[in-house]
Amino acid sequence: MAPKQTQAEAAPPAEDDVSMGDVSAEAPAANGIDLNDPAKAAEMAQRIKILPGSTDTAASFEFTGEDHTLGNSLRYIIMKNPNVEFCGYSIPHPSEDLMNIRIQTYPGTTVTEALEKGFNDLMDLCDVVENKFEEARSEFQSGMQT
Repeated sequence: MAPKQTQAEAAPPAEDDVSMGDVSAEAPAANGIDLNDPAKAAEMAQRIKILPGSTDTAASFEFTGEDHTLGNSLRYIIMKNPNVEFCGYSIPHPSEDLMNIRIQTYPGTTVTEALEKGFNDLMDLCDVVENKFEEARSEFQSGMQT
């Protein structure tokens, strides 16, 4: 018996398919938000809210449009802060586009300070990873040319 054809083998590729190499540098961001538009920037500012029942040293934050990628990364970075007693995140329901993060700090540090430090530390870590990647890519490409 002959093997069945897969859908990819049976149908030719669509005319509008492009390879990643064909995408221009000016392509819109994956989330479709133009931060130069004041209305969109205001919408972005509303993506984080403090949930009821918070204190200076314990609060839950709700993030709209985020998932495990930011939740777990931010939880890890925030827990590295010695002034943080607890940090955890959850996705309330898979069909909702929400992520909650709970932070508890020791006296002397507020949860908003811990969250802001977590964001800054995570951005710094991403910058280091990007720089190391760029260096490794350049080294690899120069090795390919010789």
